[in-house]
Amino acid sequence: MKSLLSLTLIFLLAAYINAQDKNSFVGVSVCSPCHKTEKQGKQLEIWQNSKHATAFKTLQTEKADSIAKALGHSTPAAETIACLKCHASGYETEKTFIGEKFDVKDGIQCETCHGPGSNYKSQKVMKDKELAVKNGLILHENPETFCTGCHNSESPTFAGFEFNPMWDKIKHPVPSGK
Repeated sequence: MKSLLSLTLIFLLAAYINAQDKNSFVGVSVCSPCHKTEKQGKQLEIWQNSKHATAFKTLQTEKADSIAKALGHSTPAAETIACLKCHASGYETEKTFIGEKFDVKDGIQCETCHGPGSNYKSQKVMKDKELAVKNGLILHENPETFCTGCHNSESPTFAGFEFNPMWDKIKHPVPSGK
């Protein structure tokens, strides 16, 4: 019995240590204070005025539920993995990797594209692009490939996707020196 307890404690400790290396989702409210200024290119405002900010809300409609049902899903759209994968962040993440301020209802938010931010969120880390990337910040070399992961004919409401005009609506300026 004692060896079983010891083994269990070793596994729990190993899981805890491993969890420390994995980034957690912190939520748009953690990112927003530094990314709303003119100096930062009003990145928050660009997101707030985009359909990405309301992506989860579209799943909470009767229309979305009827689409999910027509596709053979037995759960409401806002609870259907096939829908959530393109309308929300963190929906399948272990609770230990979800920060207090993170809300899946914020839809397609900062961390959807840039990765969970717990290890790069600090201003000290973010001021050093290389350090931020080392700590989990994702910067897409080819955003079109990333975007078309959701904006494609797999979506039941897909009506075509022209990357350049859509990118012009969502891209956010990166301050010089970053």
